[in-house]
This record gives sequence, C-alpha cells and structure tokens, in this order.
Amino acid sequence: MVKKIFLILFLLNSSFTYAQTIKTDILVIGGGASGTAAAIQGARSKLKTLLVEPGPWLGGSMTAGGMCVVEGNRDLPSGIWGEFRKHVRDFYKNRLGYDTTYNATLRFEPYTGAAILKKITDTVKNLTVKLNTPFTAIEKDGTGWQVSITINNKKTTVKAKVVVDATETGDVAAMAGEAFVSGFDSAQDTGEDLAPQTALPRIQDITWIAILKDFGRGADKTIAKPTGYDAGNYACLKGKDIGKMLNDGRLPNDKYMIKWAGCGNQYPTTADDLKPANRDAFYAKARLHTLGLIYYLQTELGFKNIGIDDEFPTPDHLPFIPYIREAERTKGLVRMTLNDVYKPYDRESKLYRTSIAVGDASPGQHYGEGTAPKTNYPPFIAYSIPLGAIVLKDLDNLLVTEKAMSVSHLVNASSMYPSVQMSIGQGAGATAAFCAFFKTTTKRLNVRLIQGELLDFKAWLLPFTDIKQSDPYFRSMQQVGATGLLKGIQQVKGNSAKLLFMPDSVVNTAEVEPFFKEIYARAFLWFNKEKPAEKFTQGNLLSFISEITLTEPKSLQISIQKAWKTQYKFTSDFDMNRPITRREFAILANKFLNPFARTVDTTGRMVN
Repeated sequence: MVKKIFLILFLLNSSFTYAQTIKTDILVIGGGASGTAAAIQGARSKLKTLLVEPGPWLGGSMTAGGMCVVEGNRDLPSGIWGEFRKHVRDFYKNRLGYDTTYNATLRFEPYTGAAILKKITDTVKNLTVKLNTPFTAIEKDGTGWQVSITINNKKTTVKAKVVVDATETGDVAAMAGEAFVSGFDSAQDTGEDLAPQTALPRIQDITWIAILKDFGRGADKTIAKPTGYDAGNYACLKGKDIGKMLNDGRLPNDKYMIKWAGCGNQYPTTADDLKPANRDAFYAKARLHTLGLIYYLQTELGFKNIGIDDEFPTPDHLPFIPYIREAERTKGLVRMTLNDVYKPYDRESKLYRTSIAVGDASPGQHYGEGTAPKTNYPPFIAYSIPLGAIVLKDLDNLLVTEKAMSVSHLVNASSMYPSVQMSIGQGAGATAAFCAFFKTTTKRLNVRLIQGELLDFKAWLLPFTDIKQSDPYFRSMQQVGATGLLKGIQQVKGNSAKLLFMPDSVVNTAEVEPFFKEIYARAFLWFNKEKPAEKFTQGNLLSFISEITLTEPKSLQISIQKAWKTQYKFTSDFDMNRPITRREFAILANKFLNPFARTVDTTGRMVN
C-alpha cells in the first residue's frame, strides 16, 4: 500500500514537472524580422517578454530564408532596423569593396545576420529567447492567452497578457479562430484604382533561395542530379547575362544569393500550399526545384565552380525556410490600402496619424507568366503603417505581423519586405507593452502613448527622408508630421518617390488653417481677426500661440527672440514679418501648442 502511494506521488510530481507553466507579460511567437524586433521592443519597454522560434536562428526570411540582400528602407533606418543595419555594416566595413554609403543596399551572410540578432537579444534585459521551440495550441485566458509550446520535447504552458503572432503565415491567429482572406482584392472592396474588378485567389510565389559560393576557376562543385530534374524548367536562362544576375546577388566572401524570377527558383504557390497540413510536402518540391536550378547552372551554363555554400546545416545546405511573399491576411481594426500610400492626406480616415512604422520597399509581382494580372504601380511612395493594421478586430490582445497583417493584396507586395517588417515588429512590441503595462486590452489603445514610446527608442512615424535622426529636433518634426499640421511632400524620382518634410521651405496659411480650426475653438476668432497673408509669418505663429496659451504677446516675443539661435539653433535671423520655415514652425508649434498631445482614435480621427 505504501509503495503504491509513493508511486502515485512520484507520477503526479513527474506530470507537474512535465506540464510546466510560464507566466509572462508578452509572448512573441515567431523569431523572424518582425518577431525579433517586437520582442526586443517589448523587453526594452520594461515588460517581461518571451520569444519562441521553431527554428534554430533568429531573423526569419532574411537569415533562415536566405533573403540577405535587403534594399527596402535603405533611406529609413528606423529604430531596431537601423540598429541591425548598423551592426551589419560595422561587421563588414573593413572588408575590401563593402559598400558603407548611407543608403547602400544591405548585404550580409545569413549566418552573420542571425548571429547579430542573437547577440542583440542577449543584451536585452527582461527578454528570454527560446529557439527550436514550436507552439502547438492557443486558447483565451481571461483578457490574455494560454499557449502550449514544446521545449526540449516537453510540453510547457505559457500564460501571457499579450501575444504577438509573428509567424510567417499567421499560424497563431488561425489557430485562435481568426478569419482570413487571400489573393487579389476587388477594386469595389478596397477602393483601389489599380485592383482588378473582381477578386482573384492568386497569391505571390515563394522562392527557395540558395546561397552559392565561387570556389575558384578550377573547382568542380557539381551536385548530384536532383530527383525529377527537368532541364526544360530552366531553359529561359539560356542567353541571359548570368554573370550580371550573380553579381546582383553578390555577398561578402565570394558568395551569392540566388533569387531568380521567371524560370529560376521562384515556385508557383497557392494559399492552400502554405497551410500547415500541406506545407512539408510543398516545401520538399520547392527545395528540389531550387536544387534543379543549381544543377542546371553548373551543367548547362558552365558554372561548375560555383557550388552550394555550407552556410546552412541542412542536409542539402539550402536555407531552413523559403522566402514567403504572401499568405492569407486578417481583417484588423483598419485595412491599409494603396490609397493610404498614394493619397494619405486626402482620405476621410487619417491613418498616417496612427503610424507605428515606415516603409518604402518597391512592390514585387512574382507570379508565373500569365497567371495573374500585372499591376502598373506608379512610382511607389514611402509610407506609414497604421496601428490598426496589426490589431485584430475580434480577438483582444492578439497582434499580427508579417503576411497576416490587415492590408490589401497590393500593399502586402511592399509591407511584407523584411526590413519593413522589422520596423512593424517594433511597433507591435510597443503596442503589446502598452497593453501589458496598463493592464488593458487592444480595445483601449492610446495611439499617442504608443507612438511616444516608439520615438523614445528612435523609431520613425513618418518617412521623412530629408530629416535625419541625428537632428536634435527630429522628434518635433515627426510629431508635427503625425498630426497632419504640416503634411509631407511627395517627390518622384524614377520608379520610386520620397516623402519629404522640406524643412527650409515656408509655411502656407492654407495648409495650417484647417488643422488649427479642427482642434482649437478660438482659432476661428483668431483667423477672422488677424487675416494672415498667403505665407504664414513668424509673427503670425507667435500671435496664434499667444491666443491659444493666453501668454502675454510681448513677453512671448522677447522670450523666443532670445532663444532663437541659442536654444533652437535657427540659422536665420528673428524677424516677425518674415515667412516662417516649416522647421521653425514645427519646433515652436510642438513646444508651445503641443498638437501631438491631442488624442486620436485608430482611424486617425481627433477625439475631444
């Protein structure tokens, strides 16, 4: 009898050990570009954060997927993305020929990128990272979530106040019961002029990237003929400038990233192919297709000296995961469309006011020939990502990034880019931290507090490429830009377009009058009385500040005149009659009127 009791107690103790429970403020599932950034930001905001990644590396597509030639956000080194970019450049800067100019394309070896991200996370307090740790289940737990993960083949329960689904394909949200859409949206649905008239289920193809290396003129690195190899699949490469194609993907240390469209290693994909039940079989075919490309390059095109590098410890030395451009998308509090990119200031909703991230990646169109309509994008403008695009409408305290975000198909073609996602992940981390710290839910978000936290950690809200982070008044111009008091100015150059602040141009009265009247009751009286000219002057702004803040006009003038060059570092002379520049206006309006303090909801509407 005693032996039986001891046996029961032993078994009970073993079961308790097996079903360990971890409590955390923030749980981030998926250690890709967005997930790593979300976890770093959540922990830096002083909330206990756990990051779980099913694979052995951090970085997702741009490391474990080999997408290590990163062009997007070159002019927008926002927050954690800018930090990662700087670490990579510092690592390679002494290598002969490595381009370290301010906005050069970022090139790195995948293992190095993953190691840099791991080193960054290792230095962050309040952050625990678990690699090789898949999640298996999720269910609601009060206002938070209970998630099952597997650590060292043992089931562990995590209770989290907030969960960030940073998986490449929205697996967590899907398991939690979220509804998804996929493919081309219709023009009637999104209001996008470039969308097709009817919705189409087609999504962008994946690419199983390869990292190859030049082993020298006399080397023969020809691989074994892959199963099912058909040279005809790659025949369109004959006659192409393969040397140039290799050079486009050049990496340090004589390596190359192979990500070739058309009949290269792009592989036809449907939304069903990416579902968990179908994924393994589909991925196996895609890997074989890439191996076939390498074999063709070596045998038919004569590049036998270029072989697979041992960058990845996989059986075939290909990346752990594919480069996924698109999957199914959620419906969040808001849906970002192309109209928020091209006409952000002309819409009824003012989503730019709710920005948590910036992007400028050129939209990709990776489909088999004739399988999808071609979108003739005008030059693509740098844009802001609205907070509501990562917040699910019906599932509290579950945020989504990567391809599951609430954006249109045409916006996803840019927002899915790894550098953009790293910026978005930082925004998700700050949002999760807000909910956990204030013990609230995603139904009660304070846009301005979240944005303020992001600015504290060097993130950008508006993609003003002509205002560098080193500017002592970077924050002032970001905050004023996020209100819409001064709007960005679009400048087209080639196939892309920048959003500029143009700090040295002068302020037009017609630009600021509508905003002032929107938020200040006494603005109507002031404009009727003062009747400012077409160009708003320094005197006009000081008079308006005096009216709104009830400051004695003469003492205000003396105070600002004294600080004009010493404190504010303005280069022009103080002159009440001179038209005021946008820089001068932003700095003074931000300080004395503080329009950024006005509450906005997740649609960007001002709330009294």
